[in-house]
Amino acid sequence: MSIKSLDIPAEQAAVYDKGHVLVAECPSRAVLQHVTSRWGLLVLLVLQKRTHRFSELRRSIGGVSEKMLAQSLQALENDGFVLRHSYDEVPPRVDYTLTATGVEVAQHLAALTDWIEGNMSRIGQSGEVG
Repeated sequence: MSIKSLDIPAEQAAVYDKGHVLVAECPSRAVLQHVTSRWGLLVLLVLQKRTHRFSELRRSIGGVSEKMLAQSLQALENDGFVLRHSYDEVPPRVDYTLTATGVEVAQHLAALTDWIEGNMSRIGQSGEVG
């Protein structure tokens, strides 16, 4: 679904040309979900450093299951943030790397996670997190 296909009054259409996550039907919501999901965010942060194979990614991201990692990689690939390159070898080899757009979004996420990590003492006055 594109922004233009949403049922938005003409006078507001210009506001939504680039996407608007507050509109329920806006496709940017799905992208936001993929990028800010627990595993999607962590995949982007790990791939920001270098290209990884699936097993390397799984080892780098504590607690992620194969299923969730595969789903996250597929969503990020479909959004154009991750590039999957498979090699015709035995055993099969698949590498994952960030696209230029993926690098850009990962930089924003890194800034956010750096802020969170640096401010943990101020977050959650009761000392409880999560």
